[in-house]
Amino acid sequence: MRQFSVAHDAALAVLVVGGAVAIVGPRRWPGRWVRWFAWALAAVIFAGWAGEYLADVIEGIWTVQYSLPLQLTDAVSVVAIIALLTQAQLAIELVYFWAFSASLQAVLTPDLASTFPNVFYFTYFCYHVGSIVAACLLVFGCRRYPRRGAMWWVFGLTLVWAGVAGLGDVVTGGNYMYLASKPVHNSLLNVMGPWPWYIAASAVVGLVMFFVLDRIAVAVARRDGVRVVAR
Repeated sequence: MRQFSVAHDAALAVLVVGGAVAIVGPRRWPGRWVRWFAWALAAVIFAGWAGEYLADVIEGIWTVQYSLPLQLTDAVSVVAIIALLTQAQLAIELVYFWAFSASLQAVLTPDLASTFPNVFYFTYFCYHVGSIVAACLLVFGCRRYPRRGAMWWVFGLTLVWAGVAGLGDVVTGGNYMYLASKPVHNSLLNVMGPWPWYIAASAVVGLVMFFVLDRIAVAVARRDGVRVVAR
């Protein structure tokens, strides 16, 4: 899929509109519909995430090298569904930091060989865009801001997940989380040096992104008059 093509721009437009609705709607018109919207969004994310694996099997392209749920966006999708259905604070914090870093990067620089109207176009953007909209809804729409210090334990869990993905790469010969090699499409990793230095550089960039996201959440919470408590 070509970056910023008409199909890509359409997905970005859905993200902007969906994010705006998720933030503004619950603030101006709180009510039971917000819960229904969360359930519907969880269903969309699940349909896209699980549907992609089902399509891999149907198309006969499922392989252990590329099709195991070891990408960080796989974790984001599952956590987003849990957060939307349960409103659990731990899940909300995970989806906030992960969606606005990993999922947003995946939407801006999609690693997708297919384009509209291929089924993989819809599955890919359903769970990537859906996870970001979920973060918008839960954190900024419903004002469930991350607790103080949440960025550190989320970063720690990110490193743990990277370790699991790295083990998967060793066992399967795959490239989960791009730990074995950079993606062929344009991405932030392209400016971080050769392997393995870009892995360390991406960890530093990720921590900086988490810090910025944490400061944004604190600032918005303060403006809303919401006290951010410690974990």
